[in-house]
Order: sequence, then structure tokens, then C-alpha cells
Amino acid sequence: MKHIVHETKQLSGKQAAKDGAAAIRQAIAEKGSARIIVATGASQFEMLSALIKEPDIAWDKVTAFHLDEYVGIPITHKASFRLYLWERFVSQLPLPLASFTYLNGETDPHAQCTEAGKLVAAAPIDVAFVGIGENGHLAFNDPPADFDTEEPYLVVNLDDDCRKQQLGEGWFPTFDDVPTQAISMSVKQIMKTRTIICTVPDERKSEAVKNTIEGPVTNMVPASILQKHPDTTIYLDQPAASKLG
Repeated sequence: MKHIVHETKQLSGKQAAKDGAAAIRQAIAEKGSARIIVATGASQFEMLSALIKEPDIAWDKVTAFHLDEYVGIPITHKASFRLYLWERFVSQLPLPLASFTYLNGETDPHAQCTEAGKLVAAAPIDVAFVGIGENGHLAFNDPPADFDTEEPYLVVNLDDDCRKQQLGEGWFPTFDDVPTQAISMSVKQIMKTRTIICTVPDERKSEAVKNTIEGPVTNMVPASILQKHPDTTIYLDQPAASKLG
């Protein structure tokens, strides 16, 4: 892990966007294009709002990939990550992306894993924008996460803590409405990224943050694997950082 930034929620999101934008510009300058991974959820609101306003990014030279998506959720559902990414990111950019690979949870999820996996594994990823779940998950890799699979995308089961988080954030009316499965980028695929920008606001994430940063690397805290990545920065607000030693 490279370093940790503690700020207010807004400033940490803005700093994450600023640093991520710099990494995108660097990739474009070095090789003429960039490949990125984009996360969703409440933790990414501030970061994405700032990222779309970052100047001098040739977005038409950027290929982007969807990090994860629920199985069985239509794009019209307010919890749809495809809808989220279109509304908060793709449609807001000043230039159209070179391409964006969405995950469609309404079709055969295993086929989606195969198709998207071939695309994401075709060349190195320059920047991944991610978060950490209340249960320490990375993408939708809930504990105990599979640290070993080489598959770029997986169909995963969502544990109750993860589903309670989605309910608590207001995406679903009842616990029973929260899906039990999702398509998720694998831990190994995320770790292959050159630069990881991890934005984690909110006190409810504080225990997961402490375990991720100060605890042992274990698949029971999937995000703890970020300790082994050479260029990961974690951006925290003060409540999220409140349990760090």
C-alpha cells in the first residue's frame, strides 16, 4: 500500500479524483490511451462528481470497465449499477469514452463473466477506482473471498452483512428485496491494476478500514489484500479513520 489520506468527506473525494485523473493522464501520455475500472455505491458519489470535472482528460482515449453488478436487477431499478454509472459518470463526461463495458445482470451471469473477462484481461489496467464495504469486501468479493482464482469476473454470493449495507444505504425497500448474487471483478484482477484509488467515507466503514489497514492480510477481510499492492492510496474522511491506531 502506498499511503493513506485523511480529509473531510468532500476533500477526500476530490483528492481521490485529482490523483486518479493524474494517473489517467499519465497513462495517455505514455501510451496514447488508458484503461480504467469504475466502482459504484454511496462511497463514490463525491469522487465521481469531482472526476467528471477534472480538466484535460482525453476521455475518448479511455476504455472503462464496470466493477460489479447485481444478478437479476433491471437497468430501470434505482439500485442498478449500470444506471448509476450512466447517470453519474458516462453521460456526464465532456467527451464520449472509447468504450465502456457494462455488466448486465439480467442475462446469463456466467456468460457475462466470460465476455467481460476476455475484454478486461486483454491488456493492463491503468487505474481502478474502488471502495471498501462494511464487511471489508472489495468489489462484491465478500468474506471469505477467493484470493486465488485467475478468472477476471465471478458470480458471487452476497453475505447478509453486505445485503444489510445495501438496504441501509436505501437502495432497496426491504432486506428480502436485496439480491443474493452478483457479478464481481475478482480480487486478483483488481490487484493487477497499476494504480488503485480507494475512497472510503463514513463512520460505518471505520471497523472495516481498521481491519483493512492495520490487520493481517486475510480473505476474511478481503480489502486487506490492498496492503500487498505497491500503488494503492486509501482516501478517508475523519469518521472512517476514527478507529485507526
